[in-house]
Amino acid sequence: MAEEMLLKFLPFLIAGGLLVGAMGIVGWVYTTRLRIKHGYPLEGTWGQTVYPKTDQESVERIKLLSQENAQLRAELGSIKDRLGNVEKIVVEDSHKLGAEIEALRGPAN
Repeated sequence: MAEEMLLKFLPFLIAGGLLVGAMGIVGWVYTTRLRIKHGYPLEGTWGQTVYPKTDQESVERIKLLSQENAQLRAELGSIKDRLGNVEKIVVEDSHKLGAEIEALRGPAN
């Protein structure tokens, strides 16, 4: 009796399995299409990057970005030094100013 029930629904089970498999494949193709469209790197079977390829233009762009990064880091370092000097001047001058105000008040009576 159970075999008859299983045989009765077997075409629906097979069709459902094929439908789920087809939906998975369509989803994978759509995801890959979106990754290509938006410039994300694709991954191979073992997770290695497949795209973008290393052509001369990409190598040149990486060199330019690396140089710009080094220049910006140097500029940031000089700005940090300047900020440290400004903080030092502000802190020292505020202590001097406080001492001068106390000196002008005169000794307590």
